[in-house]
Amino acid sequence: MDTEKLYDRDAFLKEFDAVVTDCRPGKGDTYLVTLDRTAFYPEGGGQPADHGDLGGAAVLDVQERDGLVLHTCDRPLTVGASVHGAIDWSRRFDHMQQHSGEHIVSGMLCAAFSCDNVGFHMGADVVTIDYNAPMTWEQVLEVEARANRYIWENHPFRAYYPAPEELAAIPYRSKKALEGPVRITEFPGADCCACCGTHVAASGQVGLVKFLSCQKLREGVRLEILCGSRAYRYLSQVYDQDRAVAQLLSVKPQDTLAAAERQAEELAAAKQRMTELEDQLFSLRAQALTDRGDLLLLEPPTRPDGARKLADAAAKASGGLAAVFAGAESSYVYALVQADGADISPLVKRLNAALSGRGGGRNGFAQGSVQADRTAICDFFRKEGIECPTC
Repeated sequence: MDTEKLYDRDAFLKEFDAVVTDCRPGKGDTYLVTLDRTAFYPEGGGQPADHGDLGGAAVLDVQERDGLVLHTCDRPLTVGASVHGAIDWSRRFDHMQQHSGEHIVSGMLCAAFSCDNVGFHMGADVVTIDYNAPMTWEQVLEVEARANRYIWENHPFRAYYPAPEELAAIPYRSKKALEGPVRITEFPGADCCACCGTHVAASGQVGLVKFLSCQKLREGVRLEILCGSRAYRYLSQVYDQDRAVAQLLSVKPQDTLAAAERQAEELAAAKQRMTELEDQLFSLRAQALTDRGDLLLLEPPTRPDGARKLADAAAKASGGLAAVFAGAESSYVYALVQADGADISPLVKRLNAALSGRGGGRNGFAQGSVQADRTAICDFFRKEGIECPTC
């Protein structure tokens, strides 16, 4: 006998009593329990399964197979015993908010863009929905505004099983052809869809929908959304972060973007000025190395291309090989430049082997990094006949 699905009639039923009709071992240390009736919703239609308590056993998962609802429990229950069930209402109501919000959004988007909802996943953090038509971020934000207005107008929700002849005349959304009794769920003026899931009693209980992203996916898009308490928590977190940033920038929260843009401009100007000063410094240092031949320079940490720029300037001035190592303790980046462009790969190979280095190059230039201290670097180049003016 099929399990009586109490959640189908009343999505707000939080507790119930039932009789255990079967209990058998499941995977690991779990047990599969069936009841004569249940308020636990089984995973399906993109909605995760309910959790909760059943006769003192924790309900870890719920699935439906051939009309029977199977409750995965952490301990066995006695067949024929009457048990009390209590669903995790916080989890269930969150799922109801996400699912109902998705229906309202999908109904509006599918009508606006003549498309289909071809994928729906209610994750623990976000809801993802796939549509088979292109949309822009600006376009979906317009629908977000419409969906929220509809939610706040608190339209009633309706679920029913129409007769076959009545069903044939209903323009409902469905991802696949359906057989047998079809449950129609309806938010009047927003969506009409075949769905087995649990939903709120009226649109106002969704509370809020917030779109997070709209990304191209094949011929359509993938939308990420949050509804209800998830949307509220997200916006609260974003506001708290914005307020903290505003305090750092000494502005009001609504002015953080303009303040951040000003700081970005100031930082870019400072970096440009630093680059100019660094180039001037490298030029002055190179002048002091005129005709010095091969040499090694050990420098403090510098910008990513600082070692290369100094090595290039030093090689041109010295007329030989300029080896620049920039770093501290036992971690350095290096740049080697041979003024005449001669092959330095044998030297680089010996360098990497001796100093635990990685890197290479060609045409008289090489760059990389080593895991060695200042003394080891100086000793290596001294053996190569190259001295360091600062060693």
